[in-house]
Amino acid sequence: MKRFADFSEEKSPLEGDKMRIDDVINKEVIVCSFKISQSKFSENKAGKYVTIQIKFGENDNPKVIFTGSEVLAGQCQKYENNIPFVTVIKKINKYYTFT
Repeated sequence: MKRFADFSEEKSPLEGDKMRIDDVINKEVIVCSFKISQSKFSENKAGKYVTIQIKFGENDNPKVIFTGSEVLAGQCQKYENNIPFVTVIKKINKYYTFT
């Protein structure tokens, strides 16, 4: 008998406690996964937001952060094949970026 997970193309929700992105600025995190979704907020130019699953260490419980940052969304897509990776999220002027 087949399992649904063996043929499903749907992505499951990312697990973890929700955190504000400002609470992880300038801290080293492990990016474990991400998901880009349609935003319901009209002030978001791209109309999308990214959910990023992170950990603060290998043995830490996962957490999720949400942001409309086009820079972070683009970096997640560009470096998707390198996940998981260690990074620091910086806020430079009005945008967030991995460093």
